[in-house]
Amino acid sequence: MNLNKVFLIGRIATDIEMKSTPTGQSVSTFSLATSRKWKDKSGQLQEDSQFHRIVLWARLAEIASQFLSKGSLVMIEGRIQNRSWEDKNGIKRYTTEIVGENLQMGPKGQGAEAPKQQEKQDDDIPVIEDGDEIDIKDIPF
Repeated sequence: MNLNKVFLIGRIATDIEMKSTPTGQSVSTFSLATSRKWKDKSGQLQEDSQFHRIVLWARLAEIASQFLSKGSLVMIEGRIQNRSWEDKNGIKRYTTEIVGENLQMGPKGQGAEAPKQQEKQDDDIPVIEDGDEIDIKDIPF
């Protein structure tokens, strides 16, 4: 069995670039920022951010270009694709991108600032350190 499926929730980190192929097909690209937070062994809050190249085609590209902008919260469902090409100097270049197949827009009007309420909820989640044993009776389902 094979599966190539990605779900990302994050904020658009760059302006959306909209183009048309020679055949008239719409394509848009942008960078999506995702991050994760955790507490290290000393209790210090740590954060790691990743930036993902997103490619949308056809009507999905048009919708994103029309309704989304830098800072918008969005969920992208898609697949990972590796691509290569030769640049102007004949050097072979490679990229990994997420080809979006579905998207859901976040709440309207929240711009680049994340709601502070979510940060509070993250603090309520217990941290499980490496090596800590988990009792199956503690799992609520």
